[in-house]
Amino acid sequence: MKNEGLVVLIVDDSPLIVRRLTRSLKGLKNVKQILHAGSFTEAMNILAVLKPDLLLLDINLPDKSGIDLLRTISVNKWELKVIMFTNNSTEYYRNLCKSLGAYYFFDKTNEFEKIHDFIRQIQLG
Repeated sequence: MKNEGLVVLIVDDSPLIVRRLTRSLKGLKNVKQILHAGSFTEAMNILAVLKPDLLLLDINLPDKSGIDLLRTISVNKWELKVIMFTNNSTEYYRNLCKSLGAYYFFDKTNEFEKIHDFIRQIQLG
C-alpha cells in the first residue's frame, strides 16, 4: 500500500450505504481518498485507470455480481485488498469469497459499525 494513505473504492449501488460508509471512513487518518462505483462496469472502469488499495464490495450489483468482480481481481492477481460488505452473509458466500481471495467479509445488517474500526487498523506500507 502507498505510504500516503489508503485509496478506498466502495462498490455498492445503494446511495444510503455509500453515504454512510463515506461518512464513517472520511475521518480515518489512514484513508487518503474514497471513490465510488455503483456497478460492476463502473468498478472495472475505475480499476482500469486507478489502483485502489482497498475495495469494499457488495455481492448484489445491478449489472453483474460482486462475486464476478472478486473473481476478476483474483484471476488477474491485482494487488488490492477486497472486503466483502453484503447482506448475503450465508456460510456459502463467506466460503466462496474467501476461496476467491477476499481479505475479510462483513454482514451489512449486523456488522456495519465494525467496518470503521477494521479499516482504521489496516497498516500502511
